[in-house]
Amino acid sequence: MQTPTTWRIRVRLDDRPGALARVTTRLAARDCNVLGLSVLPVPGGVVDEIVVSTPPGVPPAALVDDLRAEGGKGVGITHADVHDLVDGTTAALRAAAAALRDPSTTAEAVRAVLGADSVATGEDGGAAGESGVVLPGDARLVPRRGWAPFTEVELARAAALVDVLAAAETAAAGPSALVTASGAGVVLREGAPADADAVSDLHSRCSAQTLFARYHAGVRTLPRRWLHRLLQPPRGRTLLAVAGTSVIGMAQVIRTGDPAEAEISVLVEDSWQRQGVGTALVGRLGGLARAAGHARLVAWCLPAETGFERAAAASGLPVAVRREDGMTRVELSVRDARHGALTITRR
Repeated sequence: MQTPTTWRIRVRLDDRPGALARVTTRLAARDCNVLGLSVLPVPGGVVDEIVVSTPPGVPPAALVDDLRAEGGKGVGITHADVHDLVDGTTAALRAAAAALRDPSTTAEAVRAVLGADSVATGEDGGAAGESGVVLPGDARLVPRRGWAPFTEVELARAAALVDVLAAAETAAAGPSALVTASGAGVVLREGAPADADAVSDLHSRCSAQTLFARYHAGVRTLPRRWLHRLLQPPRGRTLLAVAGTSVIGMAQVIRTGDPAEAEISVLVEDSWQRQGVGTALVGRLGGLARAAGHARLVAWCLPAETGFERAAAASGLPVAVRREDGMTRVELSVRDARHGALTITRR
């Protein structure tokens, strides 16, 4: 027994009363069941998208002929599935949420929002003049759809998705406030070359034990060139914790050779430890790493030093700890992070 076939149809109609009613009457005459309908305005008229279930024996060519007989232009038709019956707003919100959780799925989010057949990166060969979607960081995606051209309304939806992603990235990088366990106010912000003296002072106030735990070497003062490299690492980002005019903590996330992984390090002044500063720095770097497309953060700690492990656990990111080559490897998952859902695995 043959089952009904579901089609997704696009047709351009004159924006006149009764035009769509005549089309649906034609479809009803063939015992077709309209499952979904959306209207996209275009210059000089509208494009109607109809999801329709047809009984066995009704070929797609017959549907196209019916639409053209009612004045339809630019008719496009393709097979539909259950995903085409999802409310467009719901689908767009889910796509945006997925891209925010995992930037590596941005191309799939754009494809879902546009209903595209495929989405390629700009390097994959967008033709001259081919419309593209420019993402934060100037990456370019090229959506393609063979059965129907994109409308301006659809491209505006993709642009809105990009705006959401850009706003989230800006928010992740912007300053934020923290109230410590003792009630003190601390600001977390990105470092800049002008912070060199304050970062140097931070190191001078830290104990030898705290500095050794961070650098795994005896360090008391840092050369100027090291300070600038700490504040603006060429393959990463640096966050500072500032109380008043003093830098009381700093943390870095550095890209590694594995695109899914980045290395993290934290330094907090002795008198500010165990007050939530390190935890806040780890949590913020987790957000920045996720926005950059990393799946996990890794820190290498001395076996006797448990400060970073405590901060990582308190951040709410899933944590896995294991001994490796005489060091403690602390891995934090940021791709599927859920603050407040703490998971610690020891291996």
